[in-house]
Parts: sequence; C-alpha cells; structure tokens
Amino acid sequence: MKKETTVQAKTQEEALKIASVELSESVENLAAELIEEGKKGFLGMGATPSTFKITYIFKPVEAAKSFATSLVENLGLNATVIVHDDGEGEALMTISGEDASKLIGHHGDTLNAFQYLINLAANKKEDDARKYTHVSVDIENYREKRESTLKELAEKMADKVKKTGKNVTLEPMDAYSRRIIHSTIQSIEGVSTNSVGSEGNRRVVIYLEGSEKPTEESVAKSEKNRSSKKNSKGGNKHYSKKDNKSSKSTASEYTPKRDPSKPRPQPRKIEKAKDLDSYFAKLKEFSSSLNSNSTDSSN
Repeated sequence: MKKETTVQAKTQEEALKIASVELSESVENLAAELIEEGKKGFLGMGATPSTFKITYIFKPVEAAKSFATSLVENLGLNATVIVHDDGEGEALMTISGEDASKLIGHHGDTLNAFQYLINLAANKKEDDARKYTHVSVDIENYREKRESTLKELAEKMADKVKKTGKNVTLEPMDAYSRRIIHSTIQSIEGVSTNSVGSEGNRRVVIYLEGSEKPTEESVAKSEKNRSSKKNSKGGNKHYSKKDNKSSKSTASEYTPKRDPSKPRPQPRKIEKAKDLDSYFAKLKEFSSSLNSNSTDSSN
C-alpha cells in the first residue's frame, strides 16, 4: 500500500519536511508533485500556500540498510552497516565492528537468518510491478572464509570416496553451503553429488560416478545398518556411573547415542514474517541473553 499525503506549504522543500514528519520517512525517500500553485497576493494580503502531493518511494536497498541498522542498535551491538548497490537488483551488505561476529552463529546459522530478515525488509509488497532485490549479507569476511572451508571439505571427502569406494554423507547444510559443495565436486573427476532429506535436514551425499545415485531411503538404510553393527560390537554404549561401580548392569541402564538415521534437531526456520516489528522484541531478548552471558563469564 502506497504512503502519500497532501501538504500545503510555501515551497516544495517545506512541503517535503512537513510530510517527512507526517509519514515518518526521510526526505530522500519522498517525491513531491505540485497540485495547485499558491498565490502571492498583494503586499502579503490574500496569499495562499501551494498544494503538494507527497508520495513515499520505496527503495529496497535503503529499506534494508535502515532495518539492519535498527536491528544492530536494538541488539546493543557495536557494529557498522555498509551497503554496496550495483543498481541491477543485487546488493552486498557488509557489517563490521567489535560485536559484528555475534551475528554469525554456528556455521553461519544466525547470519543466514539475519540475511533472510534483511531481504524481507527490502522486498515488501508495495508495488506488484517492482522487481525483486537480493541483498547478500557478509560479516567480517565470513562468507569467503566459509566458502574456502567447504571447498577443502569437499575435496577431502571426494578423495575418501575414490579411495574407499563408499559414499560419504555430509552433515545437514543450508542451500548456500550445499551449492558450494556441489560446485566444487563438479570439477573433480570420478565423483558426483546428490542432495537428500527434507529442508532443514538436507544433506549432500558424495558418491562414485557410475554407481547407483544415492537417495534418502538408501542413505537412511546405510546409516541404520552402520549403527546396528556398532551396537552389536558394544562400541555404541555409554554406561552411567552406576554401571562402572557394579557388574550387575542391564541393558536398560545405559543410554545409546542418537540414532544417525534420524534427522538431528534443526533451528526453527522462519517461513513468513508479515510484521517485522515483532522480531525486534525477540531480538531484544536475544540481546539481553548475550549481555547476561558476558556478565557471567566475566565473573
């Protein structure tokens, strides 16, 4: 829905300033259209102001930067947001500073969620004709470092597959990480890749070219068989302190490891966010937990 208002003022500049307060938007994001020109009057008598139609122009990159800056401030983090826009629907947002790394998370989980919210802010449905703008977010050059690590992992696992002839199933990864694995393996002769599993637990399987393409069912079966073999050898048992003190332990007195054939718990994925303001409340809670943790560690 478009944001617009009608303002009466002596000049366009004055009209924009008035509308800026009324619409809660910066002047740079407003456009003015003269509807009716005012009258100067005679010696100041009978003068009337001009009438302007002021319209808010949604700028995806500016909206993304504004959202990111507000988010960083609400979290109480010491970090700076900079956006590089190529003007063709692609933009790169870099965040740097003393506390920037707190937004990365385990294997970039927090960074990916942060980027997801940034793109929601940049692509609000204000005009059906407006093209989609994609904003990539990088923190302390994490993306490049992560890409290098994933490429090394792919090359190492590819060598393992060629030596043993057995498939290698990697841990669950986001789409960005899986693309890097797939791309790296494509340049290695003798091996190929396939993604299996549902979203949130999707994994890449590296296998020998010419062999049967792995599926979710075949991977689950293989992991189940491997788990059964380990259990039969007693290598997957973790006895409690009671077991160590007594030789009368029973099968019910030990806790087995997680079944590798079952998906590991994944962070909840945000599917939709119609009201981004609701996330600020949650982010403030996150900020409070960060502060309390840092206080505990200092004590």
